[in-house]
Amino acid sequence: MEKAFHEPFWIFDVQGNLLWGAVPPPQGLEPVYILIEGEKAGYIVGCKANELAPAFINLIVQYEQDKRNILAETLDRYKEITLLYNLGEKLIANFDIQSVAGLIVSETLANLSGDSASLMLFNKNTGKLEVMAARIKSGRQETHIPLAPGEGIGGHVFQSGQPEIVNAVRFDKRFIPGNNPIESIMCVPLKVKEKTIGVANLASSVPHQYSSAELKLFYAITSQAAYALENTQLYVQKVREDRIRSNLQRYVPAQLVDAIIHSEDDSTFEPKRKNITTLFSDIRNFTEKCESLPPEQIVYYLNKYFSGMVDVIFKYNGTINKFVGDMIVALFGAPYGLENDARQAVQAAIEMQTRLASFNDGWIRENFLTGIGITKGEVVVGNIGSHHHMDYTAIGDSVNVAARLQSLAKGHQILVTESIYQVTRSDFTYRKFDQVIHLKGRHQPVQIFEVRY
Repeated sequence: MEKAFHEPFWIFDVQGNLLWGAVPPPQGLEPVYILIEGEKAGYIVGCKANELAPAFINLIVQYEQDKRNILAETLDRYKEITLLYNLGEKLIANFDIQSVAGLIVSETLANLSGDSASLMLFNKNTGKLEVMAARIKSGRQETHIPLAPGEGIGGHVFQSGQPEIVNAVRFDKRFIPGNNPIESIMCVPLKVKEKTIGVANLASSVPHQYSSAELKLFYAITSQAAYALENTQLYVQKVREDRIRSNLQRYVPAQLVDAIIHSEDDSTFEPKRKNITTLFSDIRNFTEKCESLPPEQIVYYLNKYFSGMVDVIFKYNGTINKFVGDMIVALFGAPYGLENDARQAVQAAIEMQTRLASFNDGWIRENFLTGIGITKGEVVVGNIGSHHHMDYTAIGDSVNVAARLQSLAKGHQILVTESIYQVTRSDFTYRKFDQVIHLKGRHQPVQIFEVRY
């Protein structure tokens, strides 16, 4: 350009910074100022400065505009970072899925243009996207219908995993109208490590041209939401697991608790036919032994006794079916199958008797004499009851036989049926019992064997 004017020239911005020309800049030359809307935007010195001024107005304007754009972009980025930082602090304080979802919806409406917003999570049990939180600025109520993946705009975004702007929803065949008018919508997937867990929607009831910048901010907000919701779900699951574990450990050996909690098979406790071993243990003359004691003392002794006996049952992988007064009912082989369940039940019975004979509480040792009955057979075992109350229990003839054996056993005695004897006779010493029992509905008497220990 200098060649076109045959002499050098220099261009400066309003602060005196050199924008064009060789270094060092000249001294003593008269500047020609470039005015934009009456304000100095820069100046030129050198040959034919007055002729050059109009040609470089655009250059100065563009330079100033670039600075403003950079400043505006920096300010927007600062606002976005501040928003996300503050949002992160709020999310940390919430451990409830509804609260987290509600917070995200509120922050979305506070920072982006729109009349309504909602957040939906995928429920793997129902196979639907279900609304966790929704808000409409007008205060009107919206009926939210669960969406299947691929259904509606939200279902499509969930399925594709890609955010969408639809600025004219009335022309989109996927749109499912509700009772709240919507003209424009942004919908983004909630993703955690490439796994989509739900969608978030922001809608306007009047035509609005949502921009890529707005979509970017919406996506940034919901990305934090996705991780917060995932963490909240994990926290809720952990609390639930701890509660289940606490309850299960009263009835099931510790090694089975984790297997039950982490099992992907939801039918673990559904009633099923199983061939298991059932053990009944009961204190002889319990009422008579305790009639002179205050109730608190009886409870104290029972708790000590039950603790010791349950430890033994758990040691041999038994499950506590129930306590009935002073009686213990245990299952071996449920809820999970158990190898050599009959042998483990007999081993448990022997150790229960020997431990009781050397119990560290003298009163219990002298007064709590137990009789034990064990049998093996097919029963229906699982959660049985009404939708108001369920019990994990076993029903069947084999259970009734075990109960009868226990009622016949004297203190320190262990009685078993032939089904136990046949599979464990090489492991234990038995004496054939002189007495047989006759049960209602059975044509054949039940042969009894006594375990010698």
